[in-house]
Amino acid sequence: MATTSPVPEIEQRKRLPTLFEVLSRYTLAPVDLFSFYIYMRDQQRAVDYLDFWLDVSQHMSLCRHYVRELRRSVLVATPELEKAGSKRSSAILENLGDIPLTEAGPSGFRGKDSSEKEADQRLSAFLRSENQSQHSPQGSLDSAAKVPSNERPPRPSFMNSTPETRNDSSNSPGHTVARSDIRRSAEKILYTYILPGSEREIILPEEMVNSIIDMVEREGRDDPEVFDTAKDYVFQAMERDAFPGFLQAKALGNLVPLSILARLAFALASFGGAFWGAFFVVLTDKPRHIRCWVILPFAIASYFIASYQYKIDPIMALLGFSEYTFMNWASIREPYVRTLLNKRATATLLLAVFLAVALSVLFIFVPGTML
Repeated sequence: MATTSPVPEIEQRKRLPTLFEVLSRYTLAPVDLFSFYIYMRDQQRAVDYLDFWLDVSQHMSLCRHYVRELRRSVLVATPELEKAGSKRSSAILENLGDIPLTEAGPSGFRGKDSSEKEADQRLSAFLRSENQSQHSPQGSLDSAAKVPSNERPPRPSFMNSTPETRNDSSNSPGHTVARSDIRRSAEKILYTYILPGSEREIILPEEMVNSIIDMVEREGRDDPEVFDTAKDYVFQAMERDAFPGFLQAKALGNLVPLSILARLAFALASFGGAFWGAFFVVLTDKPRHIRCWVILPFAIASYFIASYQYKIDPIMALLGFSEYTFMNWASIREPYVRTLLNKRATATLLLAVFLAVALSVLFIFVPGTML
């Protein structure tokens, strides 16, 4: 089912985006989810936290798709289920209402309306009751979930265009979701991120970790509410520790750290050459039309030192490009960010011109002498 395009909202937004908007894919480059993923991977070295959040969101989408298909199969074709004695499950599914297949946002209360929160709570309650019910015909439910559907299931990755594409979490035929897929997804999250000593363990409060382990391994739960507290904890940690730096790097600048350091080195080398040439033409009493050439090295040095200081390449920003990895540029598509970068690029460029002119005038008009 196609979701409503967020582009009109983006055009009207006259502010920097929130973390919720970035994770919900309501933003464009260079403050989109792909750029945030690169930032968490290369600069924060904390991409495991973002991957955990995305995997839990994918788990929620998987559960939504499973229950939605199961509900449709019960409402459209229930004779086999009724023969198996599943009238109670049918009634519960009918009371669930329509389950949206939109991207799962943060599990916290910010950014979610009451109807979506209630739908998620009913979904988790149904999955728990399905696990606890001893009379529920699991085989019939799974077969019902495998009814062919024209709707695509949740995407297996948060962005198919990125190199960090994940494997499909559903092994069911016909691109549908089986009950075992949900269990497998929950166990994957537990064994990958939560268990002490796991492959990509994230730091969570010990009480929270023990609670999740107990719910998944002892109680056999795999509903989305199992990971809600951890998901909110990770969301708040990213919002507090990583997101401000991301906005500063991408909304107020367009360079990555390695490129910034390279510009500093090039600026220092250019200043060295510029001052050597300037002192040479002064101490050899060269005429002013020859001294005017010192403006070239001073202009280059001033440009790169200003670029280093403000972490922005003015010319590339004015052309509408931002660097997401070293020497790899992407178009700036977020309207408000482009406006900010254009203003900062203009100010940086004017500062570089002023510095270059001031230094050049100093050495052009200073009295010369012959050593």
